[in-house]
Amino acid sequence: MDDRAQPAGTEPPHAELRVGVVGVGQRAPLATLANRPGVARVVSCADPDPRGREDARRLFGADVTVHERYEDMLDDGLDAVFVLTPDHLHTGPALFFLRAGTSVFVEKPLAISVEDCDSLLAAAFRSRTRLYVGHNLRHLPILRRMRELIDKGEIGTVRSIWCRHFVGHGGDFYFKDWHAERAHTNGLLLQKGAHDLDVIHWLAGGYTRDVVAHGTLAVYGDNPRRPARAPVPDGERMPDWYDPDVWPPSALRDLNPVIDVEDLSMMLGRLDNGVLTSYQQCHFTPDYWRNYTVIGDEGRLENFGDGIDGEPATVKVWNRRRSGYRQDADLSVLVPAQEDGLHGGADRALVDEFLRFAATGGPTETSPVAAREAVACAAAATTSLRTNGTPVAVAAPDPALVDYFAHHQTVRPSRAARADG
Repeated sequence: MDDRAQPAGTEPPHAELRVGVVGVGQRAPLATLANRPGVARVVSCADPDPRGREDARRLFGADVTVHERYEDMLDDGLDAVFVLTPDHLHTGPALFFLRAGTSVFVEKPLAISVEDCDSLLAAAFRSRTRLYVGHNLRHLPILRRMRELIDKGEIGTVRSIWCRHFVGHGGDFYFKDWHAERAHTNGLLLQKGAHDLDVIHWLAGGYTRDVVAHGTLAVYGDNPRRPARAPVPDGERMPDWYDPDVWPPSALRDLNPVIDVEDLSMMLGRLDNGVLTSYQQCHFTPDYWRNYTVIGDEGRLENFGDGIDGEPATVKVWNRRRSGYRQDADLSVLVPAQEDGLHGGADRALVDEFLRFAATGGPTETSPVAAREAVACAAAATTSLRTNGTPVAVAAPDPALVDYFAHHQTVRPSRAARADG
């Protein structure tokens, strides 16, 4: 049934949601936040790996029903499902449950190709099933504070956004398992960058329509690797091998047998509202954090620290004309450390929103269309960097799908550049 017939906020109260989890791997602790007595409970899981099935019982209790195949979960009477598989495996289970009428949470990125993203949007549209994407950075306190300052007009109208992502543990996190292969990620500009590109779009109030990019495998191409076709030993996951004391990056050993993604990428983009953007991603820096600089026609702001590691962070605003660098800025906003350590409290807010959306619908801070646009932007930039910086246009989604999700989920846009530039 089309839930437009009943406006958000007027739906009758629901019983405790029965929740499933597809893919009980490294991101599975996110789904533990859905265990809320009287609100939701994880009752079913599926994972083809024995370790995943064992972890399902450890994380969700001995009473959880565990399957090898996600298709068998349909008999468990689910209201909502978390799809937390590796990126290239998102599409199959997400399509399966959307077509079955079960609300679906898909971990970011929505998919690794624009075609798969569009298939998921179309399936949700046709079945009128609720689709939610795990872009948790929209709930990160430091970025929400930046958005509030932009909306208040502290820097005027947004004209440009720059993002530098220092991926300090990139070798351990992305070059020892499936992340290192194009077949599983398309590229790290998409896998890792989808977060940042979504944030850029969110802060700027528009979507990228053309890009140019350069990138290279600068460091990890020469590191010793496991033998060809050798799997990750004994089903290990990143926390099993992560060692922060290994430095420099060239000292890492036992990298994935196949490495055909870039560890250094840089791109430029133009949004549909005239905002110009840049994004730089490096996987061998000694520090690990994101810096966003937002430039308006009456000032600029940027973050120092991002709060993901549980540390306090600061947004600084410069909106008075002076000479030279001023560390004190014109406005400094401290964002305290969050007690909830899962991405600075963003994961809990993300799950809260999904459970509410699955139960009653209504607008959400995240957007399936925006998730698709982040993938489209990253995929186009990856094509550009692999063709020596050739400019690539980013195709817009089907207007009917944009209209449908705008009616169901989209919250107000950010204050940004006018469409006429």
